[in-house]
Amino acid sequence: MKPACVADPAFAGFDNIIDVRAPAEYAEDHLPGAINLPVLDDAERIEVGTIYKQVSPFDARRMGAALVAANAARHLAGPLSDRGGGWRPLVYCWRGGQRSGSFQTILSQIGWRVARLEGGYKAWRGLVVDRVQNGPVAAPVVVLDGNTGSAKTAILHRLAMRGVQVIDLEGLARHRGSLFGAIEGGQPSQKWFESRLAIAIEGLDPGRPVMVEAESSRIGQISVPKAMWQAICAAPRIRLDVPVAARAAYSARDYADVVADSERLAAIIAALSRQHPAERIATWQALAEAGAWVELAEGLMRDHYDPRYRKHRSRYAQRERAVVALDDLRDTDAAAAAVEAALAGLRL
Repeated sequence: MKPACVADPAFAGFDNIIDVRAPAEYAEDHLPGAINLPVLDDAERIEVGTIYKQVSPFDARRMGAALVAANAARHLAGPLSDRGGGWRPLVYCWRGGQRSGSFQTILSQIGWRVARLEGGYKAWRGLVVDRVQNGPVAAPVVVLDGNTGSAKTAILHRLAMRGVQVIDLEGLARHRGSLFGAIEGGQPSQKWFESRLAIAIEGLDPGRPVMVEAESSRIGQISVPKAMWQAICAAPRIRLDVPVAARAAYSARDYADVVADSERLAAIIAALSRQHPAERIATWQALAEAGAWVELAEGLMRDHYDPRYRKHRSRYAQRERAVVALDDLRDTDAAAAAVEAALAGLRL
């Protein structure tokens, strides 16, 4: 079959989507929901490629065929051993060529109705790139803005629960978007992020606004693709206005994983030494050592994050359409309700 779009409903007609590429290829990115049944593992793929270049294509194909047959037999005796006669899989490899074609042939000979994705992952990747780079984002984008610690991500999640269209860029990037924002397990690849973002964009209702969090062009090591970045820059903004004390208290709770790792926290603070005087860095380190998390968060906000945020926000001052004032952040559902009311009042 040929993919028509990144959210092709035809994919739903298959019992399994099988990625037969090597594990390293699969780990970098794959079709959503696909399982990995490699017909060549990472080492075998390299070995066959080397023989193709250094010996001959014939010898490479002969070795490859033997390895594919052995690996297919292992999959049939293992992960696929419980599949019944009506099982219908979709298989793909890098270009929809020999690897997926060989596996399709073996499965078809058993009697299963097997389809192969034309163009393979390469065709899928082309659709993804076109969606996230060329766009446009079909639904009108509205940006939720606010100083560091304003609980923007938590409020976005609450908005989604209330039925508002939301794309959680930080969730897709597995990063909270600051020096302290790394999440255990690390970030996905750029390709993986773009695939999931493309699906989120494709699934939007163009008749309703979609809210995203104010971001820079990078979230940790992930770059926000052109279509979404342009939409963020041009979008109207709803700003959260929260006192620094409330933001500091919220951040001390939200970043509990960071403050629990004293070495990591000390290293992050030390990395700020080129931007702040030594006395200020020493004060922050002392607060960290004393476990004074709220005081530390407030100091970082007043002297590091807020001044930089004011400069950043000045670029988009003309895009601000509403301000939601919050005295504290203990009730994010009430905060979300206030943002939803502000959203309803926008002329989009």
